Amino acid sequence: MLNVKRLRPAALLPKRATAGSAGYDLFACLEEALVIPAGETRMVPTGIAIDVGSSELAAFIFARSGIAVKHGVAPANCVGVVDSDSRGEVMVGLHNHSSKDYTIQPEERVAQLVLMPVALPQVQECEELSDTGRGAGGFGSTGKL
Repeated sequence: MLNVKRLRPAALLPKRATAGSAGYDLFACLEEALVIPAGETRMVPTGIAIDVGSSELAAFIFARSGIAVKHGVAPANCVGVVDSDSRGEVMVGLHNHSSKDYTIQPEERVAQLVLMPVALPQVQECEELSDTGRGAGGFGSTGKL
């Protein structure tokens, strides 16, 4: 169960667009339009707080392809994380990667919220790690194609 608390009366609850949608649309809770100037970042309030119901889950804020691909506006941190114990307002930091200002309208769908399990193993210091074919090879170590 995803519990959602409205922090402002105008806030819209997250909503799946279709039966096959993996995420819930998040809506801008604004009293007036908000301009995100080209190359800049703005915080967009949603007017809601959430409780994912389990410490084994977290909510992740992903771009909406419509405004990301068509207008270059996507979460500033690529993917936002809402921890299971967070109870503050869900905010979406949007960055405008384009050369044109973009205006967010009140109630506009600005991102999508996806709930996923998180692995929380114990951290253990060790002297050696298991060996692999890649080893310590980093970026590009498996080839271009």
